[in-house]
Amino acid sequence: MQSYNLLYREDEREMIPLCADQGVGLIPWSPLARGLLARAGSERGSVREDSDATRIGALYSDLENNRQILDRVAQVAAERGVPAAQVALSWVLRQPGVAAPIIGATRAGHVDDAVAALDLDLTDKELALLTELYRPRVVIH
Repeated sequence: MQSYNLLYREDEREMIPLCADQGVGLIPWSPLARGLLARAGSERGSVREDSDATRIGALYSDLENNRQILDRVAQVAAERGVPAAQVALSWVLRQPGVAAPIIGATRAGHVDDAVAALDLDLTDKELALLTELYRPRVVIH
């Protein structure tokens, strides 16, 4: 599997249904979209036209849609009183077939957020709020 997160969900079209049909578990990488979802709601969480478009590449190139989704992640995080990373990781963990995301932790706090996300039970309303604005992207192989 490739990158799978709130900002890039293209595997939902074919790969995830195929894996579900065949009984194959998913181990997606980049559940925090290279840190963008972890920074949702912070000054560093904005997606700037100048440098971030190049840095995050084609996977996350729909900057306006990214902003909308990041705002939703920040909203849920603020309402729950938890870091945005926990919301984004909890979403990934609740997706059908996901066995374990590759979190790419580089600090102890990253592991703490990942563990806490296991206990963050997002409501159906929160899940819908997080996913309803997503627009399909170009599939990157």
